[in-house]
Amino acid sequence: MQMAGLVSPQTFDAYKQAAGIAGNIFAFGLFVSPIPTFKRIIRNQSTEQFSGIPYIYSLLNCLICAWYGCPLISYDNLLVTTVNSIGAVFQLSYILIFITHADKHKKFKMSALLLAIFGLFAIIAFASLLVTDFKIRHLLIGYLSCATLISMFASPLSVMNLVIHTKSVEFMPFYLSLSTFLMSTSFLLYGIFNIDPFIYVPNGIGTILGIGQLGLYFYYNDKLKQGTKEPLIGSLA
Repeated sequence: MQMAGLVSPQTFDAYKQAAGIAGNIFAFGLFVSPIPTFKRIIRNQSTEQFSGIPYIYSLLNCLICAWYGCPLISYDNLLVTTVNSIGAVFQLSYILIFITHADKHKKFKMSALLLAIFGLFAIIAFASLLVTDFKIRHLLIGYLSCATLISMFASPLSVMNLVIHTKSVEFMPFYLSLSTFLMSTSFLLYGIFNIDPFIYVPNGIGTILGIGQLGLYFYYNDKLKQGTKEPLIGSLA
């Protein structure tokens, strides 16, 4: 990369660390953003139309990305491991709450998916340790982390479709979309500074999808506000 030759290695590393720290901060915002949703689920004792699939994807992504960032798989990516380890704890908590308050069909489906996720991750971690060549191990887990990141960022596409179909942003929380955009943009920069395509490629896609979610939110939120003004004017007349 030509950029690396334009600044000193120390400055370049400082940019990378700054982007990584920003990514950690925004990721924490992403992790806590579903709390209002789960407060509503607990209060109403129902998961309503909320989907638990994005949290399943997020858990798998956090586990694999945490594994990718550890020294056994890649160099100088501990910020990736720490933030995804914390994220895994949050996602597991949300999934357990969802299962507790879901109907029988969703409860069975989510429980089966949760067990499958842990089983799959155990197989991946064990199998990767059997690969003695570090570069091959790095590539294998790198491709997996990239694929799960893309899956995680793509999972809200179903919610975006619901927003378009219902013309309502009720089931697409604003702060979740904003946090996704900010986190993916930060790790996009981190991946670029770290010259790591397994980080900057999926987060680049996440940035684009985050922009799409925010665009939908503002478009349909504005339409909702405009729609609520007309009856008020008519009632006053």
